[in-house]
Amino acid sequence: MTTTTTPTHGAATTPRTPSPDTPAVPLETVRRFLYREARHLDDREFEQWLECYHPEAEFWMPAWADDEELTRDPRTEISLVYYANRGGLEDRVFRIRTDRSSATSLPEPRTGHNITNVEITGESEGVVDVRFNWFTLYYRYQSVDTYFGTSFYRIDFRGDAPLILAKKVVLKNDYVHHVVDVYHV
Repeated sequence: MTTTTTPTHGAATTPRTPSPDTPAVPLETVRRFLYREARHLDDREFEQWLECYHPEAEFWMPAWADDEELTRDPRTEISLVYYANRGGLEDRVFRIRTDRSSATSLPEPRTGHNITNVEITGESEGVVDVRFNWFTLYYRYQSVDTYFGTSFYRIDFRGDAPLILAKKVVLKNDYVHHVVDVYHV
């Protein structure tokens, strides 16, 4: 097996080589977990969605810089979304649930997440790096918007339930009509 370093804000961007042997975590197990996370967002089950994240999980959606490159450091460059740990996500869910968010005021939006091209890009002792494409249909105010991109996850499958250790979302839309929130991606 390949050794790895501790995850940082760029954790999911440096893939580890999968083992040439049979993977310890089957691809179908990874897919089922990703589908469950997406379903929780679509069903607005935000508390169950939070349970998919490790307490130290980093959630990062870099912005596109003027040179058509993604920003590289959420601590020194602008990001569309950045939470250093699950506490930030918990605060976000609190704001959504208590209508303290202009992005989620009434009427509540409806989403449909679609996941494709799921690949295991690295694996070490039950921790799996995953890359996949996605698109989300977002309905609000009698209008449908589409968001699409690629996500990179590091998921720990060693415990009773899988936990996301790091999530990097690359939003590929050139223009968005609304504030982008966690349920868009």
